[in-house]
Amino acid sequence: MKKAILSLMFGLATVAFVTSCSNDDDNPSNEPTCTDGVKNGDETGVDCGGTCSPCTSTSVELSGDVTENTTLDSANDYKLTGAYVVKSGSTLTIPAGTTIKAAGGTAAFIGVERGAQIFINGTSSSPVVMTSDAASPAPGDWGGLVIAGDAPTNKGVDVTTEVGDLTYGGSNAADNSGSITYLRVEYTGATFSNDKEFNGVSLFGVGSGTTFEYVQSFNGGDDGIEFFGGAVEGKYLVSVGSGDDSIDFADGWTGNGTNWYIKDGAKAGIEGSNNGDDGNATPVTTTTLTNITVVGPVTEGALFFKEGGGNFTVDNFYTSGVDLGIKVKDTDTEANARIDADNLTITNIQFAETANGFIATDYAGMNTDFYTEGVATGAGNGAAAPDWAANWTTGLDNSSAATSENLAGEIAGDVTLNAATEYLLTSGLVVKDGGSLTIPAGTTIKASGGTAAFIGVERGAQIFINGTSSSPVVMTSNAANQAPGDWGGLVIAGDAPTNKGVDVTTEVGDLTYGGSNAADNSGSITYLRVEYTGATFSNDKEFNGVSLFGVGSGTTFEYVQSLHGGDDGIEFFGGAVEGKYLVSVGSGDDSIDFADGWTGNGTNWYIKDGAKAGIEGSNNGDDGNATPVTTTTLTNITVVGPVTEGALFFKEGGGNFTIDNFYTSGVDLGIKVKDTDAEANARIDASDLTITNIQFDATSSGFIATDYAGMNTGFYTEGTAIGAGNGADAPDWAANWTSGL
Repeated sequence: MKKAILSLMFGLATVAFVTSCSNDDDNPSNEPTCTDGVKNGDETGVDCGGTCSPCTSTSVELSGDVTENTTLDSANDYKLTGAYVVKSGSTLTIPAGTTIKAAGGTAAFIGVERGAQIFINGTSSSPVVMTSDAASPAPGDWGGLVIAGDAPTNKGVDVTTEVGDLTYGGSNAADNSGSITYLRVEYTGATFSNDKEFNGVSLFGVGSGTTFEYVQSFNGGDDGIEFFGGAVEGKYLVSVGSGDDSIDFADGWTGNGTNWYIKDGAKAGIEGSNNGDDGNATPVTTTTLTNITVVGPVTEGALFFKEGGGNFTVDNFYTSGVDLGIKVKDTDTEANARIDADNLTITNIQFAETANGFIATDYAGMNTDFYTEGVATGAGNGAAAPDWAANWTTGLDNSSAATSENLAGEIAGDVTLNAATEYLLTSGLVVKDGGSLTIPAGTTIKASGGTAAFIGVERGAQIFINGTSSSPVVMTSNAANQAPGDWGGLVIAGDAPTNKGVDVTTEVGDLTYGGSNAADNSGSITYLRVEYTGATFSNDKEFNGVSLFGVGSGTTFEYVQSLHGGDDGIEFFGGAVEGKYLVSVGSGDDSIDFADGWTGNGTNWYIKDGAKAGIEGSNNGDDGNATPVTTTTLTNITVVGPVTEGALFFKEGGGNFTIDNFYTSGVDLGIKVKDTDAEANARIDASDLTITNIQFDATSSGFIATDYAGMNTGFYTEGTAIGAGNGADAPDWAANWTSGL
């Protein structure tokens, strides 16, 4: 960060598992389900099948068999309590930012059968993490990830994996078991016996059609990553603190490896072998390794060449604090013969900080020049952590420094958060004029402190919230029993015109806003969910979920949800920013509100269960004719009730509104216009309010325009509408990243 504003919190955050979930026979998709018979709604993104009511928990248990294509949700807290096995013909997709916490020792592992696929779609800023659920995590707390493929091995065909009892091995070298990118596994290696232990990730006969890159094993009880035959490539791999060898390959593996960073393993940095029963078994382990770093100390050297070894070419090999240590037993005839025959070739190996120089302790053969010393960079930076390992790893100098950090104070420079860190918002965090705050996909910020806790963006500053549909940014309450009004919300101030004037002070947050630049750019906000906002100063001074004061059209504002806010969900105070794909659920006042000369447009708004108006639109509470007049075109709008003030509250001068494809369910239109609001009444009479294709569904009283008694009775036209996409039902575009639908 360019400005140090974050303080460290020691210890892991505690996860409260409110509802226990598991598989059952009534769930044909074999997704995780609630054992209490309650459907996990979009709070958890999991459908248990059957007729259920919303869950209050975001905790989901994983165990059993996956027999249909299944996608997890990064917003959930997953607890792995047993074997979770993807069966042949099925897929499991795990989006960026997902964390799975395992309990149960050898009983808890994730398996992928031959013929099944797994897609782990982490990113550098938002990896997928599989870790221990123990209060004090330790190596061996749980199994690990086991993948079985159909590629050849020299163990034969239809072999059973050492752990997990999966069948592997076939004739398809290009077999595709899916794609694994940016995955971190921690505290794996649960033990059955001295010779039967889980590794961090075990790949049995996995084919070259599989992607396996940017993977770390951290503090595993046995090997970090191991290839048992197959032909899959291993790229950008990290192993730190393994209890046995760090990266191991055997049984006729014919893949290649590049960019491996290995540190603090107990035994060999790399162990390479052919077959423990027959050193000449075919296919012979054959690989080219490039850009390799091994940092010691280790007890069995940087490379242990054993059990027949194989045909290895290694280039750009950096070792630090460790000897090469080619451990070859005298009785390993095949391994000794392969070194003598130049089947092991190491070029550009650099020994740094070795106590004894190069040692080939157990090799006494004829070939003494199978290695060539040179200058190497290894995985990128010699002994130091490579640049490509930054952020998504743990235990390295450029890893995320902590699992929890405080957010508070001011940002004057450019600051980027890390999705792998849990942030605690303990007070106001304000991005100052000229500064920027970037929040990557999958980041969660938990707030405490009522009105003191909010995120503010000054006029002239920018915020970039880069969520995705599978990995949104979430700003929520840190309270054990979350409730509306637990914290403030997000407040953005811009330089676009409002009819409140120039250099006005925001209602909350004390930021200055308003100017003459309608195209002002306050950044970009996509796939954001704010929860339990709306902390109260007084009856007329409350935070909204997201408040946009004078924000310009150069700003992107789309795919944003407010959930259970104490006041309005989303409110536009003047400005010209567009609002697209907005969701408001359970607001304590109006769901989406705009006023003060807002001249942006809105499309695809889904509103449900607000306390008062679905939409409140006004011009100016002090002067109904103040300019610029609130002017907007709204399209594809759904309001689901009940609400007390109708789907649209037209007040305080109203404005020039054109609305099309408007679907209401369980709510009247309810144009609430007070008799004393001369400007609002005049605008309806002058056809400045036009509503076309409005559909009223499930209304108890039919259409009611309670407080409007003017001359223009034709300002709305009924028709068939789909609203935000699916009528009263949640729209397709709201899937996965929202909650409460």
